[in-house]
Amino acid sequence: MASPPLLALRDVRLTFGGTPLFEGVTTWVGRGDKTCLVGRNGSGKSTLLKIIAGEILPDSGECFVQPGTRIATLAQDPTLAGPSVAAYVAAGLPEAERDQLYRVDAVLEALKLDGGRDPALLSGGEGRRAALARALVCEPDVLLLDEPTNHMDLPAILWLEQALADFSGALVVISHDRRFLENVSRQTLWLERGQVRRSEQGFAAFPAWQEETYAAEEAEMARMNTKLRQELHWLARGVTARRKRNMGRLRALQGLRKDRGELLQAKTESGRLAKLATDAGELSGRLVIEADAIAKNFGDKIVAKDFSTRVMRGDRIGLIGPNGAGKTTLLRLLTGETEPDSGSVRLGANLESAYFDQRRASLDPERSVWDTLTDGRGDNIWVRGQPRHVIGYMKDFLFSEAQARTPVKALSGGERNRLLLAKLLAKPSNLLILDEPTNDLDMDTLDMLEEVLADYEGTLLVVSHDRDFLDRLVTSVIAVEGGGDVREYAGGYTDYLRQRPSQESASARRETSRPAAPSRPKTAPLRFSYKQTRELEELPGRLDALAAEIARLEALLADPGLFARDRLGFEKSAARLDAARAELEAAEERWLELETLREDLAK
Repeated sequence: MASPPLLALRDVRLTFGGTPLFEGVTTWVGRGDKTCLVGRNGSGKSTLLKIIAGEILPDSGECFVQPGTRIATLAQDPTLAGPSVAAYVAAGLPEAERDQLYRVDAVLEALKLDGGRDPALLSGGEGRRAALARALVCEPDVLLLDEPTNHMDLPAILWLEQALADFSGALVVISHDRRFLENVSRQTLWLERGQVRRSEQGFAAFPAWQEETYAAEEAEMARMNTKLRQELHWLARGVTARRKRNMGRLRALQGLRKDRGELLQAKTESGRLAKLATDAGELSGRLVIEADAIAKNFGDKIVAKDFSTRVMRGDRIGLIGPNGAGKTTLLRLLTGETEPDSGSVRLGANLESAYFDQRRASLDPERSVWDTLTDGRGDNIWVRGQPRHVIGYMKDFLFSEAQARTPVKALSGGERNRLLLAKLLAKPSNLLILDEPTNDLDMDTLDMLEEVLADYEGTLLVVSHDRDFLDRLVTSVIAVEGGGDVREYAGGYTDYLRQRPSQESASARRETSRPAAPSRPKTAPLRFSYKQTRELEELPGRLDALAAEIARLEALLADPGLFARDRLGFEKSAARLDAARAELEAAEERWLELETLREDLAK
């Protein structure tokens, strides 16, 4: 580091609920750093941010802050209170600077907020902007942002990216929005298994760094396996309890076993992903929705005028636009919940819809996870036509058995989203309607959701401000620009930017000029899918198991007296041997096919 850090953590340890959350975390934030903090849901990112802010004291370790450093935070779920938005924002100023109300006016204007409104009546996106204004108004040296883009519309996200690029202080940001992190970060902190790794590159380099780290762990595990086999071979032939050096070597072997077990457990735990799946239910008609010249006004507000579209079975439609432009209203028009003022909407046959509400209104905060999934009836839940025990289904979505009786209000934002997805995806449907489904999800669960939706056989309507998510998933974008201007564009968000009229903003033009994340059409994948990755990981174990079974059957059938003693057993073993050999050959061919594909995609 060229200069002393503004703040630093050294050997920080924290236990939560009797379980170690952090073990010897050491890291720092330098002057001018633009750092993203990444990790899985539940890994402790928000807690670490609170330790950095001084809101939580660790069990042990040092937390150093340069004297005079001003730190401001944006919490994941900020509490909005005060007689007005302006008063709420002004409370972010230091006591001695409360009279400098021009700073409040400036930040409210930049974020397009009415300072006279009641904070309790703000929408999700407006509340997010008000909390951000409160953090920015004090002109901090260090800005700590926890999921700042949640509930924000695309214009606000683009403004925030530019504001953070111009921000002269240090930044630490948690976000699931890949495109946002790529645009704002220059350093990366990776929190995993209670440890923090640091990279002097931004999030764009994180996937490659993560792969290299996991590859190094695989190599270390292979080295430990080789060493373990050598030690076991020695133990079987040479251990003598009377000799001290042999007992020392035996203790070293036990230590090696323990180290390998811990590494394997850590790798297994870090590789846990939510097991999401969908059931497209009964096949809908080929035509799902047909809107012809629809228009809708609410007083002076024009939501849509003369908009037409046709949604066919299997289409994946993304809806984008500023908050308040009418995306939710258009969604209701298209699904028949709201009648248009003029024009017509025709729905196809056999539609079974399922709806994901970004506000999670269907979740009762007082109900437990168990009762939410089972609706308070017994201990089973019907999942895609089959009964599942609620505990097993919970584990598919990364909930522990201990959380079964946890009330919904005690869950984090990401856990509530996973719970809502668990309830939604258990229901058969051929039309999925998702309103901001990516909020608070970690990136691995988000990847998994993308894979599931890509394989979904029904039709998808999704409202999202996540540009990367849209680029990777949707077949077309309906842009609700405001003032009744509603248009449909083929492709994802980046394609929309290229096609939209030339009056697009300068920030949007800058967005178009940057390399976009490649879309992943189902017919020609640009990267290994989650299912292929898991299959390739599991095949070596399958090959070993089949080889062991074949060796056992061959040894059994080598007994010359087996046929005379047990003719039926001999015939069953012989038939199984033939089948196992065929399965082994097929598995070897599949492994070769996947390995070749993986290498080709890596080029």
